[in-house]
Amino acid sequence: MTLTEALRMMYAKQYREGHALCMEMIRANVNDPRPYHALGVLAFDHGNYAKAEELHVRATELAPDEAQYWAAIAQVRSVLGRQNEGREAAEKAAGLTVSDPLTADTIGVVFSRAGFHERAIPFFETAIRLNPKPANFHYNLGSSLQFSGRFDEAKEAYRATLAREPGFFKAYTGLVALEKQTADSNQLDTLLTMFEAYKADGDAALHIGHAIAKTHEDLGDYDESLIWLERAKTINRERYPVDAGEQSKLFAAAKTTAKTGTESDDHSDSAPIFVTGLPRTGTTLVDRIISSHPDVTAAGELNTFAALIKTMTKTSSNTVLDAETMQQAASLDLAPIGHSYMASTKALSRGAHRLTDKMPLNFFYAGLIHQALPNARIIVLRRGAMDSCLSNYRQLFSTQYSYYNYTFDLENTARFYREFDDLITHWRATLPSERFMEVAYEDIVFDQENQTRRLLDFCDLSWNEACMRFHENAMPVSTASSVQVRQPLYSGSIGRWKKYGQGLDKLKAILGDLAT
Repeated sequence: MTLTEALRMMYAKQYREGHALCMEMIRANVNDPRPYHALGVLAFDHGNYAKAEELHVRATELAPDEAQYWAAIAQVRSVLGRQNEGREAAEKAAGLTVSDPLTADTIGVVFSRAGFHERAIPFFETAIRLNPKPANFHYNLGSSLQFSGRFDEAKEAYRATLAREPGFFKAYTGLVALEKQTADSNQLDTLLTMFEAYKADGDAALHIGHAIAKTHEDLGDYDESLIWLERAKTINRERYPVDAGEQSKLFAAAKTTAKTGTESDDHSDSAPIFVTGLPRTGTTLVDRIISSHPDVTAAGELNTFAALIKTMTKTSSNTVLDAETMQQAASLDLAPIGHSYMASTKALSRGAHRLTDKMPLNFFYAGLIHQALPNARIIVLRRGAMDSCLSNYRQLFSTQYSYYNYTFDLENTARFYREFDDLITHWRATLPSERFMEVAYEDIVFDQENQTRRLLDFCDLSWNEACMRFHENAMPVSTASSVQVRQPLYSGSIGRWKKYGQGLDKLKAILGDLAT
């Protein structure tokens, strides 16, 4: 009886037979690590992640030099959102002999989720070398290459994905994102056929529909682009409805957290830079400008602060960000969270003195961040309301994150923007100006040097010309702006909403006096 046989049963979803085989192996030798690993796979497949982690840890205790077991621990912790712990387990696996393609791919996925695409790429390449057949190995490589700015190689990887699995719709999304579609060179016919075939699948319809919408926009057909965005989101809009009442409660609860933090010696060096705001409003641009400074590194979009708040409040809700958690957090002593945050992110600084945390939704936590980390700088990006809402609506967000469900409907997007604007007005009035700053995307585009100086002064960083050449920053970018931020500033996206004409009339009506 072998681990291969037990895992084959698990992967074939022959769970009953696989479980029986594992129990037989344990009875034969309680110190055999193989059945514990296989049972961990079973627990993972059934969503019992705590048990899966326990079983995989047991396997590593019995066989600490087996990369496959460490990779499994890394995968569980990554799925649970504990990206730093997942990355540490992946490093353990990476330091051992990796001779299995699935293990190599798993290590790469964990590194990529943690934002370490430079570490992920070699493992995706190893997986492909060991077994070039699986399409998802090539897709994973393509994604990390794209985020690393290696666009031509990313295109090759996406094409290799489709050569192996023509229906791998996410690869088409990647290709369309990397290239401006033209009348002579586009994937429209293929995408339209695919949409008809997959339109009942919410995830597929979302990806394919967005790719079609992007193609029509590239071709200058804005009315058709808007129609396809609507079609792309239909299933998920119905599947993941927005509760406007709960959303308003969350914004209201966030306002209650604004209290004056107290400086302490313990926090004297704790000055992370939080770049926040609505997605697609310039957060990645500002993050790249600041992290181009030699004293700063970009840690990526971290859920660390939110996770620490959730853990400390011990609220019963099944979401990390909600009104109940905010209300509980408002009464806590947050100094321990400040210490935990700094300890948790230390490895992500890659040796730099300062780091940026570019989780857009941290704007909800501005009051709590200031209490936990009084020396932290909090930057919120602002952009014209119409462009902000349109850019959010146009963006393909993962359905794994319910916080972006408002983008499945243009009117919900407008309502979310109004509440966002109101919350930022509250922070402006309650947080100290030396710790909280608003920056307009349009100002950066049209007045780059002065706004760069303003950002660096606010962050207590010396002037450095490299910040003007942010597009030369070689660090990976794990966001939808991975292509744009590797180009010099351009103004083409400012006022984009005007090209859509009457199609955005409802949006404009709901925004009212904010519609600019």
